[in-house]
Amino acid sequence: MTEETPGFEEKPDVPSGATPDDAEPKAASPSPEEGAAPAGDGAADAGLVAQLDQVRTALGERTADLQRLQAEYQNYRRRVERDRIAVKEIAIANLLTELLPTLDDIGRAREHGELVGGFKSVAESLETVAAKMGLQQFGKEGEPFDPTIHEALMHSYAPDVTETTCVAILQPGYRIGERTIRPARVAVAEPQPGAQTVKAEGADEKPAGDEKDDSSEEG
Repeated sequence: MTEETPGFEEKPDVPSGATPDDAEPKAASPSPEEGAAPAGDGAADAGLVAQLDQVRTALGERTADLQRLQAEYQNYRRRVERDRIAVKEIAIANLLTELLPTLDDIGRAREHGELVGGFKSVAESLETVAAKMGLQQFGKEGEPFDPTIHEALMHSYAPDVTETTCVAILQPGYRIGERTIRPARVAVAEPQPGAQTVKAEGADEKPAGDEKDDSSEEG
């Protein structure tokens, strides 16, 4: 057995020409690849930005589609409402048109004093209902003739009118709002031919009584 010499420590073999520090292991230094950020992170960010742009574009397109649909729906509702009102007005006009002969009979009975008793109550109720539905009567004696609302059935000349005038209402006219469902049937009179000329000449002539004798005033 060999005896170990006290106080002697074994040292690793050191090559000739090398310093003792070379024998100590060096701490591992980080590689350039480990210190730099991974190249894949930048590509991932660019991909996310592209996806975000696509989402924003799609959201804008869907928003525009929704706004267009809302506008079309509002136009559809307005169109349906106009059609509903038009159909209602046409139905009311057709109904009231069928009632006009009855209303004419009521008017003639009233003119001859025959609208009495229970018949008077029923007739007035019918006229009230027709008025609530928008029926309006028009046509009066003495108003100027208007071919858009009057229908002339009789024609004459009169010296006391200055324009074509309704001198008699043969049948009253009826309208609903601005819509005429029957024109007023009237007798009209026109100015007498030559009457205005004679009147104008008479106006130019000064009455003799209006002339004053200047000599009497001087005295």
